[in-house]
Order: sequence, then structure tokens, then C-alpha cells
Amino acid sequence: MNGDDTAAPSAPPPPPLEWKFSQVFGERAAGEEVQEVDIISAIEFDKSGDHLATGDRGGRVVLFERTDTKDHGGSRRDLERMDYPIRHPEFRYKTEFQSHEPEFDYLKSLEIEEKINKIRWCQTANGALFLLSTNDKTIKFWKVQEKKVKKISDMNLDPSKAVGNGSVASSSNSTSPKPYLANGGSPDRSYNYMSSDFSFPPGGIPSLRLPTATIGYQALRPAWWLDVVEFMPMHMTIISILFQITGDGETFISADDLRINLWNLEISNQSFNIVDVKPANMEDLTEVITSAEFHPTHCNMLAYSSSKGSIRLNDLRQSALCDSHSKLFEEQEAPGSRSFFTEIIASISDIKFSKDGRFILSRDYMTLKLWDINMDSGPVSTFQVHEYLRPKLCDLYENDSIFDKFECCLSGDGMRVATGSYSNLFRVFGCAPGSTEATTLEASKNPMRRQVQTPSRPSRSLSSITRVVRRGAESPGVDANGNSFDFTTKLLHLAWHPSENSIACAAANSLYMYYA
Repeated sequence: MNGDDTAAPSAPPPPPLEWKFSQVFGERAAGEEVQEVDIISAIEFDKSGDHLATGDRGGRVVLFERTDTKDHGGSRRDLERMDYPIRHPEFRYKTEFQSHEPEFDYLKSLEIEEKINKIRWCQTANGALFLLSTNDKTIKFWKVQEKKVKKISDMNLDPSKAVGNGSVASSSNSTSPKPYLANGGSPDRSYNYMSSDFSFPPGGIPSLRLPTATIGYQALRPAWWLDVVEFMPMHMTIISILFQITGDGETFISADDLRINLWNLEISNQSFNIVDVKPANMEDLTEVITSAEFHPTHCNMLAYSSSKGSIRLNDLRQSALCDSHSKLFEEQEAPGSRSFFTEIIASISDIKFSKDGRFILSRDYMTLKLWDINMDSGPVSTFQVHEYLRPKLCDLYENDSIFDKFECCLSGDGMRVATGSYSNLFRVFGCAPGSTEATTLEASKNPMRRQVQTPSRPSRSLSSITRVVRRGAESPGVDANGNSFDFTTKLLHLAWHPSENSIACAAANSLYMYYA
């Protein structure tokens, strides 16, 4: 030892993932017209990753369950230890039910569509699955359980002595060639079994047919629902109710444009208002709530985003009504860069906490941003998603595409982030220190056909105050193959498996699944 302090070399970033097609549900044929009610509007994995729920614009909730880990009765990690051949994640259809129906609010003269806006899984209990689903008006709490139903399905007849019901069977105990029916009757004579002079036929009854009960399953059982009609803000168009389950598994939050309310799963007729941004005069309204999320491990911490591109972190221990925030995360705009579209494209459409709660991922129209909750001076990483669309903002405003709300998600290990785009594309970025991963994939059976190589860039660290800007394939108005982007096909909804590199994404009415 010479006494010199030598810094330990940092671990190299993980290599980019090679994504492969796994499954598709609801794939449409070429030229087939997609019905509006069949378009998927929500996707959510449960905490274990063994169940997946989707909601559509027709108010239906469809559940899928994983099958590849059940064959050997263990988790993927356990199977690797036992040297079982590992297959890619496989899901199968489990059940579906009608969650919401279209309504009409006569007091406000508003049509309430049945579209499912959000789905959230709750904690399982006694072998039953619990989940919340919502449209623009009502949150419903569902219980899905396989209820055992006994049915008479067969008789315990020895198949060697009878072919079927009413077929002829021979007695093995008698040398008589005289045939008998499978139920013990004789074809030559009818016996009145209820009469007092009943006697067994000659040679005895070769076999008895007694009923046996088998257990069938009926999968859907709704528990109860929470009606929040009075929760909606006055003088405003109803938007999506957003909600997030707290760490205690008993309470959840819902949010509209102006308020965030706290609910208990066992109390459906009242809620507690924790955030209210409604001004005394509605003409003074400058921003609205766009997304809300509870901290994954600290149920007292809450983050919500606004249409001005800011994220506020609140601590429910400080005050019952969170009028003031603990931290404010927002990026200062460059001088001279303000335009008519600045506030529109800055509006945050979705936020997600990382699994450990250290980072917040936000999605606005142009970018993905990764925020460290311990550093509110600015994002630690910025990933350019739609920078190539900046010259086309006028056209996007005219056809309302600029108001599209794209979701985002993080991998379970926090090493990667993903979000959707147009032409049924989605993008995966590496956010580990020094990573240059920026992959563009298409929601199809050949996801890599639009893939382009991204040149390597200098390594950066998440802990560094220097902010990282990562760009995907960016060509003005065209994709990686030089094709024009189709703004009518958009991938808004996607979810990352909580413990594996597996992504489920929705392209219109089709659910695509990929693994790496």
C-alpha cells in the first residue's frame, strides 16, 4: 500500500436488450376494420406479474394469467436454479367481464362513456383477485374468484361392461349369455323397481351406475363498487379518474382536473380531500392535475403532475390538506424558446415511481424525463422521443394529435424506461450510469424491423449533476426506414413486468407481448 486513494472503477452499463416477440391477443387480419369499442385503453400487471388486466373503450375488463411458470410449479428464478429449460413468458386468457356501461348525467347534460381509463390491482386474499377499474364517473372494486361448482357429470360404470348409456353389457359373474342393460335392466323384461314384488333379474345386476360429482369453476364475482358522482368538479368537462393504491393496501387516491381524494376500500360513500387546486374564481385557473402516484414504499408520500410540466411531492404527515408541497420538480425553459405550443407540449401525461421510490419518471409530449427525488434542480436524464415532430406542431395541433396522452413505465430493476409513439412504435432507453441504449420497436410480430443502431456516446452517471440527453431514431417526419409516420396509429398504453424484462403494449385492439 502506497497510501494513495484510488477510486474503484465503476461497473460497465448493461448491454442493450435484444427484444423478441412473445404473444399477441386480438390480432386483426389485414384490412380488417377495428371497432371503436374494442380499442384497448388500459394495461396493468399485478404485483407478482402472474396476472395481466386490460380495459377497453367498450367498458370491458379482460384478465390474463401466466402459464409458463405453472408447468413446473416455481418462479422463473427457481427454475433457473433447477436447470429447467426457460421459456419466454406465456399468458393465456382467463376471463372477462363488463365493468362499466354508458350513462347520461341529466344534471350536467353530459354523456358518460363506458371507456376504462385506469386499472389497478389490489392485494390478493384467500385465492381471490381484487382490482379497481374506472371510467369518467365511477370507480368499481371487483373481486374475481374461481368458485367451486359441483356438477353431476358421470357414472362410475366399469367401461369394460358398458359402452354407453343404455348400451348392452354382459355380466362377468354369470355364464349366461343373456344381455343386460348398463343400468342393470334386462332388455326382455321391464322391472318396476318401486313395486313391492321387485326381484333381481336372473344372474344379478352386472354393474351399478351411481352418479359422481365433479368440480367445475365459475370465474367472475363482483364485490362492490365506489360511486363518486359528487366527486367530479363542477363547470368542467369530466376527464379520467386516476387512482393509485397506497402501500397499506387499504386506501387509494383518485384525481380529476382539480382535486385528489383519498378513499378507503371498505367505505364507498365518502372520501377525504387531500389536494384541491380549484381557485375561488374559475377564470383564474392556470393549471390542472394530469397524473398522481403514491410512493411505492412510503404511503405518506404522494406525487402529482400538472399541465404546466411540474411535479409536486407532498407529505401527508405535514398537513391534512396538502396546499403546499414538500418539493417541486420542474425544468426551466430556455430563454427565447417560448411559443404558442410551449405549455401544451410541456403538459405531463403520466408519472411513475421507480420500484425503490428513488426516481420519478415523467412523460410529456416530446420527452421522457427521469427525476431524482433528492435533487429538485432538474431531471438527471432526458430522453428525446418526439423531437423530430417539432416542425410539425401546427399540423399536430390542427388534428388534435398534440393532445395525445402517452404513458411511460420503468423496468423492475430500474435500469430501463419505455414509452409509446406513433406508427405503433415504442421506445426503450437505458438509464443506468453510462448506458447509451435507445431502442425503437414496432408493435408487430417482427418488433426489430424498424431498429437502427445508435452511435455510442460518452458515459454519464445518474449521480452527476450534468444531465443526460438521449435521442432515439430521429429523422424529420420519417421513421428509421424512411417511412412517413402514421399519426392515426399510436401506442399510448404499455406496461413493464414487475420482475422480468417483458413488456405488454396495446396497438388499437391488439395486445402485444415481448421479452428480452
